[in-house]
Amino acid sequence: MTVVVAVYNTMPYLTACLDSLVGQSIGLERLEVVAVDDGSTDGSGEELDRFAKEYPGTVTVLHQPNSGGPAAPSNRALGIARGRYVFFIGSDDHLGPEALERLVDAADRWGSDVVLGRMVGTNKRYVHQAIYASTEERVDLFDSELPWSLSNTKLFRRDLIERHGLRFREDMAMGSDQPFTLEACVRAGKISVLADYVYYYAVKRDNAQNITYASRFEERLRCAEELIGFVAGLIEPGPRRDAILLRNFSWEVAKLLKADFLDLEPQVQVQAHQRIRKLAQSYLSDAIIERLAADVRLRLLLARDANLDRLCQLIRQQRDKKLPPLTAGDGRCYAHYAGFRDADLGFPDEWYDVTGQTAKRMVKLTATELTWGRDASGAPALVITAHCGWAPLAELPADVVQVNIGELAVAANSLRPFRPGTVVRTEVAVDQLLTALPSGGRRWQGKGKVTVLGGVASAPLRADQRLAAARRVARHGLRFHLVTASTDRKGLVIVTITPMTPGRVLARLRRMRPSRGK
Repeated sequence: MTVVVAVYNTMPYLTACLDSLVGQSIGLERLEVVAVDDGSTDGSGEELDRFAKEYPGTVTVLHQPNSGGPAAPSNRALGIARGRYVFFIGSDDHLGPEALERLVDAADRWGSDVVLGRMVGTNKRYVHQAIYASTEERVDLFDSELPWSLSNTKLFRRDLIERHGLRFREDMAMGSDQPFTLEACVRAGKISVLADYVYYYAVKRDNAQNITYASRFEERLRCAEELIGFVAGLIEPGPRRDAILLRNFSWEVAKLLKADFLDLEPQVQVQAHQRIRKLAQSYLSDAIIERLAADVRLRLLLARDANLDRLCQLIRQQRDKKLPPLTAGDGRCYAHYAGFRDADLGFPDEWYDVTGQTAKRMVKLTATELTWGRDASGAPALVITAHCGWAPLAELPADVVQVNIGELAVAANSLRPFRPGTVVRTEVAVDQLLTALPSGGRRWQGKGKVTVLGGVASAPLRADQRLAAARRVARHGLRFHLVTASTDRKGLVIVTITPMTPGRVLARLRRMRPSRGK
């Protein structure tokens, strides 16, 4: 088999890469390494020559002037590759010792044209992991997570490559591997995934000079345009194309509309907005829109339907990571991001739903009082009063907040504004507490937990100071119990219910009986 390595200024990572190749368990007699030095100036070319001299039957090195990207050297290596399979590796990455042997064995056993081996990032490099959830003999490009993992760092049957004349796009300084990999997967008879071993270690360099990290805005924009145009030319309109374009819009296009967009020169912003708008108008289908993450959907649709000022407003709001003013209704919260309830845009409220985010704020309640009182029906009840520092909580229906005592869940009775926040009052009927007792009359203890908005977020109910309600004797059926509500050493609200023996009940009644004068 042939391993292709396109090299440009990757010392000292290159040494680890080459060591991982010549040390593969597949053996040197079954391995061909074709490395192309793309005009390196940091000693990478000399390091390649050292390995070629040490492994003359395995490592072949070609030198050429810098071409500006990995496509040209990769194509040149493909031109002389002789193996049944071809594997591509970044010259700053490295492989697990058994990677190639395992990949080839799987391809031979299953008759696969493309095989992915589990890939992980090092030095905090992000690698999408969903496709590696399990080993699969066959995966469908259009009905799997594969569109999110379209780098060329895979095993390809060389016959597939040559039969369809697949080569890398030399007019793309970055992203040139995606069209190659995508078409190979479209043409492949079988694509397989191996998740049983770490095959590939993708390295983020300490100087962050990997091409993906160092690319300029214009290159990224042109890459997005080229990729989407390639997909549109390769795959007919419909669900199959949408499955691929979902990735391109979520990743390549949406990343153009982040904080660095605001730093562009005004005229460049105008031109970039026009080009992104054209992409969205041409290829952003309703089916893709429905599957987009909420924050990405807003960015893309404002780029498509709104003016530049509105788009920049949204990017600033998302960059600052602070929720704008909110509107509450029907137990949900909606953020006033750019375009909210704009009649000209007509975007539905659910696109602005931030209930999940706001729930995390709402749930941080601090208990301020534990007392005994009566619920709406007049029955004895434990009254829990708490404070939330998030004022908009008071605008929601009270039942969006739920206080849990052990397995018992009780909706709040009232929410009222109290500067700077909201006071939450919950009445837990004593009969409810006793009904929740486990069978057997054992001592039972529950910790208060606050749940909001259908369980979107929850957290223990705590107090900043020692709280306690007077002990209370309550009857459940034929048995009496002692009910105590207090806080423990950590400030957690605790409700303790202790079954009482007849002797304890009589003793308590005697203590409660007024003494008679002589």
